[in-house]
Amino acid sequence: MEYSNSKLGSPSSRAYSKAYNRHRSIKSSKHRALNVALVVGDCILVGFQPILVYMSKVDGGFKFSPISVNFLTECAKVTFAIAMLLIQARRQKIGEKPLLSLSTFIQAARNNVLLAVPALLYSINNYLKFTMQLYFNPATVKMLSNLKVLVIAILLKIIMRRRFSVIQWEALALLLIGISVNQLKSLPEGTSAFGLPVATGAYICTLIFITVPSMASVFNEYALKSQFDTSIYLQNLFLYGYGAFFNFLGILGMALFKGPDSFDILKGHSRATMILICINAAQGILSSFFFKYADTILKKYSSTVATIFTGIASAALFGHTLTINFVLGISIVFISMHQFFSPMAKARDDAMNGKEVESVGLRSKEESFVNMAAAATQDMTHRLGHDDREPLLPT
Repeated sequence: MEYSNSKLGSPSSRAYSKAYNRHRSIKSSKHRALNVALVVGDCILVGFQPILVYMSKVDGGFKFSPISVNFLTECAKVTFAIAMLLIQARRQKIGEKPLLSLSTFIQAARNNVLLAVPALLYSINNYLKFTMQLYFNPATVKMLSNLKVLVIAILLKIIMRRRFSVIQWEALALLLIGISVNQLKSLPEGTSAFGLPVATGAYICTLIFITVPSMASVFNEYALKSQFDTSIYLQNLFLYGYGAFFNFLGILGMALFKGPDSFDILKGHSRATMILICINAAQGILSSFFFKYADTILKKYSSTVATIFTGIASAALFGHTLTINFVLGISIVFISMHQFFSPMAKARDDAMNGKEVESVGLRSKEESFVNMAAAATQDMTHRLGHDDREPLLPT
């Protein structure tokens, strides 16, 4: 797959879409195995997240600052990126451009400056993950996050010119129906939070919870893939560095608003929050591999699979009821997944890609024929030239 090594603004959306489709049409079994590994790992990590956030609550709230968890998570990811860069630099071959040189770092920082945008959006979204737990149980939060798939598909269609078949759009509609069925009568009545009725506050948070990370995922995929030749660990270092910076600004803002006591980033943390930091860091690192080597739609659909684990674990650990709505909603969601990734849904795109590959092959054959004809003509001219008519031996 070919990507421009210039600034991020240079690759056009149409060129990016063609590059994506070309890469997808020649994807090897090694890439498919990588996708399976990414999906399995993502399901496990994402399934644990809502459970650990719920376990971190005390008397319906958090004794710690959620921003501090996000800041420590970003610091853990920065540490991982630096360690992997050092390992990768050691394994570089002679003649390759050094990863740890100042010129390489400055050039990569300029080319990947757009990573600051998803870093900011992720900082907002990571705080919302804790806020959503004040309104919904873990399984419900996981199901609501699946609404991002439709928003991401629309953004991919507009920004990156990705093509989706009618069957795939219908699959996304089924996904919305499945999530809606799961959410029937899920809100407690007569409670409030932040001075707003719980339904109003929940709907506002849900709207932001869906749109912000969707934009972050699309920007992240574009930024990572448009600078494909840059080491993913170097890109992660910039992404996580920006994230740590924005979360640190949030901690400063909370200290100014609530007093200096809130500046203590370790205050109120428990064993559950420490495990949550490790899980969040691992899941964030895994997501970067999704966005660079797979795609955003697969990432979000893989997170949907984690809903079953979250629901079952939530019922087993906290006594949350698995209602018939949950079972029906999950069933519809899995039908949607099967329909979206089925060969029939991709038939149109594959046919178009096949025609594109076939036309490239025909052009190559035509060019080869023209080159052969030109060579033959040149050879014939050479044989009929003046010098060739001279006798080989002097007379």
